[in-house]
Amino acid sequence: MEILGQCQCGQVSYVLTNKPLNVFACHCKECQKLSTSPFSITAVIASEDITFQGELKHWSRKAESGNTNTAVFCAGCGNRIYHFNPDDTSTVKLKLKPVDCADDILFEPQIHVWVSEKVSWYQIPSHVTCFEKQPY
Repeated sequence: MEILGQCQCGQVSYVLTNKPLNVFACHCKECQKLSTSPFSITAVIASEDITFQGELKHWSRKAESGNTNTAVFCAGCGNRIYHFNPDDTSTVKLKLKPVDCADDILFEPQIHVWVSEKVSWYQIPSHVTCFEKQPY
């Protein structure tokens, strides 16, 4: 299995060699800002299953849990590529989805988190597991 993805300008690319460990939709206010939509989608990827090429920039903030959340984005177009916790580098939280993926169901959210901050007009599918905040 090999899935390819790249940012809008094409300067950053990645190769994913295994399916995501899980995929979730986050409805927190920070993710609403990030995605400029009602929620963001994150694919949790084992670090050894993905490689990146291109010039990347970093920005960090503290999460409610106290963990550091470091965002990685393209230095050219600014597309968010992934997030990671510097204290746990076993996974990356991929933000940039591959747009030419034949099996796009791999990136369907299985869980919705921070639904306590969900916009009122979005309806979560009834079969999906939900959490009021972040499950730890």
